[in-house]
Amino acid sequence: MPWYSYAAVYFIVWWLVLFAVLPFGVRSQQEEGHVAEGTERGAPSRFGVGRTLLVTTLVSLIVYAAYFGVTDWLGYSFDDIPQIIPSAG
Repeated sequence: MPWYSYAAVYFIVWWLVLFAVLPFGVRSQQEEGHVAEGTERGAPSRFGVGRTLLVTTLVSLIVYAAYFGVTDWLGYSFDDIPQIIPSAG
């Protein structure tokens, strides 16, 4: 597989992990006890962009390493998964 295919897979994994990591550790303004006027009370009081990006990158590296190990080192692919619906032939 060419290098840009690996980069595309990592990019997809990174975005999926980002949306999974976003709600971790976020406290709303209502939970903090201070709601800024003109904002939704459920809005985050503080958002750590750097921490979120770092955690996303680290978790993505772990997930991608597992994918890379299974596909390149062990040689498995999606073709090795048994079919749920048998073929008509």
